[in-house]
Amino acid sequence: MSTERTSEYAGQLLGMPASGPGSMAPLWRRALGLLVDWFSAQLIAHFAFGAALGAGGAQAFVPLGVFALINVLSVTAFAATPGQALLGLQVLQVSPGSFPLQVVVRTALLCLFIPAILSDRNGRGFHDGLAGTVIVRR
Repeated sequence: MSTERTSEYAGQLLGMPASGPGSMAPLWRRALGLLVDWFSAQLIAHFAFGAALGAGGAQAFVPLGVFALINVLSVTAFAATPGQALLGLQVLQVSPGSFPLQVVVRTALLCLFIPAILSDRNGRGFHDGLAGTVIVRR
């Protein structure tokens, strides 16, 4: 019987390298990219649509709609949101299918918030796991 232990790392089950380009992005970089995108969406909603910062009611959905639109358009076109690109990250397709459809599913689940804060055994947020995507280093 062998007592050898293999060191496991996030993304190993997906066939990704342990570090460097193409490796799974660490949680802190993914979270920081998300905050950059959310702050940008808040500013756009405020200045372009007059949504009051921190407003409740129906106005609270304006920044969320802007956030979703930024995500779908930028990830479909460039494989990264502005916040992800700023931090050297990108969204990678790991399951077969239509990438634009996967981006829409990923974004819808991200906007629900709970799937994004829970993670699967690979270290991906549930929104990425269910959409067949992963965020990696560029």
